[in-house]
Amino acid sequence: MSRFLSKASESLLPYTPGEQPQGRKFIKLNTNECPYPPSPKVAEAILAGYEEIAAGCGTAGAAGRAEKADCGCDAGATEAGKMAEKVAQIMPPELANLRLYSDPEERVLIEAIAAHYRVGTNQVIAGNGSDEILGFAFRAFCDSEAPLQFADLTYGFYPALCGLYGIPFRVVPLEEDFTLNIEPYKNCGNNVIIANPNAPTGMNLPLSAIEEVAASNPDRVVMVDEAYVDFGGESCVSLLPKYENLVIIQTFSKSRSLAGARLGFAVGNKDLIADLEKIKYSTNPYSINRLSLLAGAAAVNSPAYYKEKCGEIVKVREFAKAKLKKQGFFVTDSFANFLFVKKGGVSGEYIYRKLREKGILVRHFNTPEIADFNRITVGTKEQMNALIEALKTIEKESQVEQ
Repeated sequence: MSRFLSKASESLLPYTPGEQPQGRKFIKLNTNECPYPPSPKVAEAILAGYEEIAAGCGTAGAAGRAEKADCGCDAGATEAGKMAEKVAQIMPPELANLRLYSDPEERVLIEAIAAHYRVGTNQVIAGNGSDEILGFAFRAFCDSEAPLQFADLTYGFYPALCGLYGIPFRVVPLEEDFTLNIEPYKNCGNNVIIANPNAPTGMNLPLSAIEEVAASNPDRVVMVDEAYVDFGGESCVSLLPKYENLVIIQTFSKSRSLAGARLGFAVGNKDLIADLEKIKYSTNPYSINRLSLLAGAAAVNSPAYYKEKCGEIVKVREFAKAKLKKQGFFVTDSFANFLFVKKGGVSGEYIYRKLREKGILVRHFNTPEIADFNRITVGTKEQMNALIEALKTIEKESQVEQ
């Protein structure tokens, strides 16, 4: 237990799950699991998804066979397809184990993350997406005596979680250019969470700025949400030895291509992680399924592959940014896998609606300060070219309508 644990969380009595042995074979009669494997149809349904990838980017047909999807991807024998074929070969044994609870200690995943970031396994906790980790952290460290502070234009789950848990919070406006001024966060007396890079703006703070915030709030927890850090930011993991109050939260949904697996994790001081585990074991110790644990560990152990893919996304992002600016769009200096854009004289809602009519989905926010903006995820170069051409058409249509 750390000195940052809230009074409300101190009184929790965490659940103790039944032992899930690793390695040694036991006659396992301790957690009321079914002694028989899942139906063969379960295995067929899961493996059909891998066959779909192996056949090229597609969508599963009614009979479980792959049908080519019009998504701008190369449907040939891609590297991802070859990887999927290998996965399909080794997956059947684990499918049989779906009758068993997953390892609540998530050792295969925790050990991979700890080795990758060169920290102790007692400095890592994993969860069902970074949103679950955020919930653990807010519940563990924040209350009426230790409110939370974050930017006004940032990840929408922060105020949502505060509302759910009854946590008071302070919102700090971004600057007019969407940069985050760290001065209001220094010596603020509140717990702090900073999305870095930020969403939806894509703006990024240097490591030195995060360090200033952590150093100036020694009696409060500083959380850094690094969901998009692999697209051009710099992780704060290197600061952990210096700051016991720092917690870094990441997701597998962006750079590691596992949004559907629901995986996230936090890295921090071992006592802070112990606090998060107290919350976890008071809610659901089995929140990550067996297949996702394996997938997450395999992803962490594939750094070269993901570094290459992130590099490709950055190249396409800069290509699209230049094209959009040439068309007269304002584009923020994004360090994420998306662009935050607006077109002078044309409403963001209009562009969103017209793109949707043309079969292109982007994200529009009704928040007044950014109502003229749209957030555009960076896809393949072919997809971004299709977007750019569609925007040219929309501009012509808007001139006619005016």
